Amino acid sequence: MKTKALYLTVVLGAMLGFSSCNLDTFPSDELNSDLLLQDAKGAEYIMDGCYAVLKDEVDFLGYASGNCYVRHYFQLAEFPADNICLSAHTTDPLYEATAYMMTDGLKNVGTLWMVGYKVIYMTNTVIETLDESNPDNNQLLGEAYFMRGLMHLHMVTLYAQPYSFGRDNLGVPLRTTTSSEGIKRNSVGEVYDQIVADLRKGADLMSSKPRVVGNAGYPCKEAALGVLSRVYLYMEEYDKCIATVDEALNGAAPASKLDADYANYFKNAKTSNETLFCIVHETSDDRGQSSIGSMYLKDGIGWGEIYPSDPLMYLYERYPMDVRYTAYVHPQFSGKTGTYVYVTIPASDTDPEAPHIKYKTTLKDDGAGNYSFKGADGNTYPIEKRMVNGERVADPAGPYYEYHANYMGEDCMVRINADVTLRTGYTIPMVFISKFSYQDGNPMLSSPVLCRWAEVILNRAEAYARTGKDAEAIDDVNVLRTRAGIPTYATGNLLGYDNVIDAVMDERRMELAWEGHRHFDMCRTKQKMDRRYAGAQPFKIVDPTTEPHIIYPIPNNEWTVSGIEQNPGY
Repeated sequence: MKTKALYLTVVLGAMLGFSSCNLDTFPSDELNSDLLLQDAKGAEYIMDGCYAVLKDEVDFLGYASGNCYVRHYFQLAEFPADNICLSAHTTDPLYEATAYMMTDGLKNVGTLWMVGYKVIYMTNTVIETLDESNPDNNQLLGEAYFMRGLMHLHMVTLYAQPYSFGRDNLGVPLRTTTSSEGIKRNSVGEVYDQIVADLRKGADLMSSKPRVVGNAGYPCKEAALGVLSRVYLYMEEYDKCIATVDEALNGAAPASKLDADYANYFKNAKTSNETLFCIVHETSDDRGQSSIGSMYLKDGIGWGEIYPSDPLMYLYERYPMDVRYTAYVHPQFSGKTGTYVYVTIPASDTDPEAPHIKYKTTLKDDGAGNYSFKGADGNTYPIEKRMVNGERVADPAGPYYEYHANYMGEDCMVRINADVTLRTGYTIPMVFISKFSYQDGNPMLSSPVLCRWAEVILNRAEAYARTGKDAEAIDDVNVLRTRAGIPTYATGNLLGYDNVIDAVMDERRMELAWEGHRHFDMCRTKQKMDRRYAGAQPFKIVDPTTEPHIIYPIPNNEWTVSGIEQNPGY
């Protein structure tokens, strides 16, 4: 009887009792495949319900407010990485994800799993019901396969080790029928193989026009191919990644797929041609302080507690004219005169308040831009202006720098700012982010993007770079840099980078920041995340090859009932 209580096998009627799913045709407690066959619109209602449930607030262990899939997904995917700074401790469970203190009882961990498998069950109902021999069913069947593949991808990337760590590692339960039999954790390789099959079939069934034209909340052929290119990249199947992007482009120039008005792209994501798939939100879906954007922006109602990390700020500041910086990163200024320095200091016996940063008035040693500060031990520490990647050749922006200090034996990052505003009660400069804001003029409203053409182009760029096709990789990256309004690369002149792959990965970091990619990129490539910068997150370097909590625990209500194995380290 255990499996009947499992999230993966709850009856369909229980899944579809969400007000915005528009499923009034059938009693919510009686919907099944037989009833679905009685109404020509049945499968369409179910698929619309799949999209709606991703943004609906759902009850989980007595929590409902702000408890929705899309909010939790973007936080759980993004916050363990090194692109964000948490300005202060918070009671929201996003803190545990940011601090690598996840537990199996957290509502975000449990809700994401529950809703993800609800959507998978819903898609299985459509797949089992619709007659594939009838071409009139192709689009809906394609949507069902696409969503089943996408949800399994979310589950396996969040709750299992990266594919690059081994195909035989524990994955997640693979559900391709509505049957409750055989609940187990399949291997990572088995799950990925099914994701590939589902996305491929979805692409083959769907047309290039979504069911509702001009609404990116409905997938199309290119959406399935776009996500498939990401899957192949994660699987290190680089030739297949390249071929899939080529198929999606179908001879079109990559630049033609990008929104020329990038400064307003995220406000208009639901109707932009660059968006391949997003979770469409309307004015009625405004979650206010429970929205994704509220953690990044304080404009009237928002919390404004998540800021860009210092390393990412340095990366953007290499080219201050970069539209990805000017349009979506907003330092707050105090209006006061003077230049200040803040230093991220590791905890020690002599400085127990660390790793909170120390905010000091700048001491100019010689008037030539040399700075120093006094530490808790009373000693004066010089600040080093460190050139990054050497002098860049023929670059109008010139060389770029970071500031560091050797403080008590630790290499500490230093930021020098003029007139910045500090977060009230803390010593962290406020820098807001607006990628999830200002749809229809509402600062807390957006239609969060799950796949867009810029990512797809960068998927191919990385695949090119990892297969030695540097010139092709540079061409793809330059498409993004041209739109951003910054200098482009050339063979033999990577503007300070030693190799193409480093340039590509930094471009991914800047272009896709806060969209839920950085953590997966660092973990799959086994790159350490240096989080020794200002914020309430732990002051440490995270090595994904040794840190067990780069993946989330199987929810308590799942493994204790179904008996499936918990992840190591929990």
